Amino acid sequence: MTEEFRYKQLEAWLLQGIKEQRWRQGERLPSIRTLCREHAVSKATVQHALQRLEAQGLVEARPKAGYFVSLQSPPVKRPVSRARIEAPRPVTVSDLLLDIMRRSAAFDLLPQHPPGDLPPGIVALNRSIGRSLRRQGGQDYQYYDEPAGNYELRQQLALHLTRRGWQSEPDAFCITSGCQHALFLALMACCDRGDVVAVESPGFYGVMQIIEQLGLQVVEVPASLETGMDIDALEDVLQRWKVRACVVSPAFSTPGGALMPDAAKQRLLALAETYDLAVIEDDIYADMAIGPVPDPLKALDGHDRVILCSSFSKCLSRDLRLGWVSGARWHARIVHLKLVTQLSSSRFVQRGVAEFMEDGSFAAHLRRLRTELQTRRDRLIQLLHEWPGNCRVSKPQGGLAVWVELPEGEDTLSIYADALQQGVVITPGPLFSASGQFKNCLRISFAHPWGKAREEALNRLPALLASNQ
Repeated sequence: MTEEFRYKQLEAWLLQGIKEQRWRQGERLPSIRTLCREHAVSKATVQHALQRLEAQGLVEARPKAGYFVSLQSPPVKRPVSRARIEAPRPVTVSDLLLDIMRRSAAFDLLPQHPPGDLPPGIVALNRSIGRSLRRQGGQDYQYYDEPAGNYELRQQLALHLTRRGWQSEPDAFCITSGCQHALFLALMACCDRGDVVAVESPGFYGVMQIIEQLGLQVVEVPASLETGMDIDALEDVLQRWKVRACVVSPAFSTPGGALMPDAAKQRLLALAETYDLAVIEDDIYADMAIGPVPDPLKALDGHDRVILCSSFSKCLSRDLRLGWVSGARWHARIVHLKLVTQLSSSRFVQRGVAEFMEDGSFAAHLRRLRTELQTRRDRLIQLLHEWPGNCRVSKPQGGLAVWVELPEGEDTLSIYADALQQGVVITPGPLFSASGQFKNCLRISFAHPWGKAREEALNRLPALLASNQ
């Protein structure tokens, strides 16, 4: 009997037991050792079966306690993407986005709410950076860092990505001023003014900003809120237009948290080779997996076509402004463009973050964060389920936000100003499209704890929508 059959057989047995309530919600499953003994399988086989169930949201791992049947949130309907394929077009980013960013509210609908205590991971990070600053000596302050960035940090990034399935080396990375800067360098390196770029729809508004500034055109490819970019639709786009690059977030893409299956990743890379396409992977949310952390698309890149972009902004601190890019066949040009656009990064911040990663503090921070995010996600979905009317909500297995699809005819843009008067900042659906789609949608983040004030702010939105009809 093959190992593949064994883990599938064990997965099916556990799933049947959960359905038959052999183990009820919140109850502990048999230990890994017990399952190995009773089913005559290896530890790796048991872990694989449990991780597959965890990815489906059916079981959850608790440190030093084992695996438990998940406490299921109230059932919600999943939204279905309604993006349509239209001809490539120039992009104009709405002033609304600038207003949201000015209010520091991209991931908080109540930005003026008093902050709580610093998480332990951020306290440890601040200490690491402080030690790095105190250690500066000689004439360091009079010199720039090398263009590619601090070697120790690049070394830690290579180790981090190797653990996620991509065998990488320090020289494959260039440190940037955040993921937005990494995406900017990637598009600048592989595209010329007027080129067409394929993006997910709904997709990341930050990419739209970059496309606008570089004078590129965008074609929107429909994306499922569960499995990401529709690869059949992408193939149709590639057959109709000359597309130079494709920007995609395989791991928990914004706004709905989709996770692209491995088969779709393989097809995407095959299309990239057939149509001479640069694939720009926005991997910023992968470390916030609720369950197994997915391998990057870059790990499957056999033709050096995937430019990997990410940063510490979402998983660690927005204020670090520290990201990275691995530029594939365009890497040398990207390092040169980094020199032109930023010159260098702070060597002391980089050294502090490298130490934070090396001593295990980063890994410990991520473990705590993932547990907290699952709790916040489940609470948000529960609150949305209590809204009047019929709204559909995504249930991402990672990332920071859910996508809410309200009934047809609702217009989330129309309540932005009224919500502001009550101190609430929303992120309307049309921001995630170059063509103004998704007016009846909202992205709502669970990056912050759901205390009484934020819950009350969230629950004011249905009344605002009703008053604008």
